[in-house]
Amino acid sequence: MNKLIRLNQLWQLTVALFREIIREPGVIFWGVLFPILMALGLGLAFTKKADIVRKVSIIESTDTLAFNPARLSSLKAFLRSNGRRIDSQEDKDYQWELALKDDKLGNSIFYFYEMDWSRAMMFLKRGTINLIVNEDADGTEFHFDPLNSDAQLTYIKLNNIIGEGKVMPTGSSRNIKPLTVTGTRYIDFLIPGLITMGVMMSCMWGISYGLIEKRSKKLLRRLVATPMKKSHFLVAQIAVRIGLNFIESIILFIFAVIVFKMTIQGDISALIIVFLAGNIAFAGIAVFVSSHTSNTEVGNGLINAVVFPLTVLSGIFFSYHNFPDWSIKIIKLLPLTMLTDGVRSIFNEGAGFKEVASSILILTATGATFFSAGLKIFKWH
Repeated sequence: MNKLIRLNQLWQLTVALFREIIREPGVIFWGVLFPILMALGLGLAFTKKADIVRKVSIIESTDTLAFNPARLSSLKAFLRSNGRRIDSQEDKDYQWELALKDDKLGNSIFYFYEMDWSRAMMFLKRGTINLIVNEDADGTEFHFDPLNSDAQLTYIKLNNIIGEGKVMPTGSSRNIKPLTVTGTRYIDFLIPGLITMGVMMSCMWGISYGLIEKRSKKLLRRLVATPMKKSHFLVAQIAVRIGLNFIESIILFIFAVIVFKMTIQGDISALIIVFLAGNIAFAGIAVFVSSHTSNTEVGNGLINAVVFPLTVLSGIFFSYHNFPDWSIKIIKLLPLTMLTDGVRSIFNEGAGFKEVASSILILTATGATFFSAGLKIFKWH
């Protein structure tokens, strides 16, 4: 009998706790509906398609095929015969389009950009392209990071189609010019992204979740009786977090310098200011997210609603140019994208205040706006 009573007590306690959780609408949304919506969005973005898009830069040269159109071994001659020239009225940023059909491995679509060497290097560092083709009187040269497997595959596909319908030998590496200089490696692309992602994570979890947890434990209620202002309390939280973010980022950068020989090619003072602006932006967002709720599970969902989409979309681990063209304009306006692009341009492209001034202003304004809104609706309990 006692055993049955204990089992009934356990059952009633389990049912009571379950009802306590499901009665909170936010728990249902963030725990059930939100993952489904994220799976739907990411599934649409990353579902394997028959057509694989690859972007390549062609170096403009005075020694072009316009002077020798009979040279069929050249890429431009091949594009004239098999590709499609993009009309200026089509509002495309590339000049040539080439579609290769393959029933077994899937179709490949190549977009070719005609530009000078300096602009091509900038596109390569940003991840817009992964292969540079240089044509001159001596032949066709392929420039890419030898550690980038996608660039290698793009090279193999192009190297096989250039010529009079013949497959050129890929065993020879005479026409390959590896790019291993600072700024063109994947690690040069990754480290700035990790730094900016760390800023977002630190602010969102360090400030937002910390405030929500203190409110849920009734710790903030005790501060109401003190003469302390809400603004002072929140600014102190932000100041501590920004200081920690500076320390964490410096440690990561020192590690990258020692292990990967990274350098900052741009203005260090501009880097510090854009980094500070990014901290202000995410600190303001963090205050706004945590200003009202006292439920840690709802707060966890709200934080993930900010953190997860930005991490996927903002080009931390791979270029956001892999997303559809219509979405890129929207992605560029996201705060993490603006911060990452600004930091990455200073690290790898030698940018200064002029190039990141707009990002600094927008990030600072974003942080101030969200902080003001969060301060207005902030509650102690």
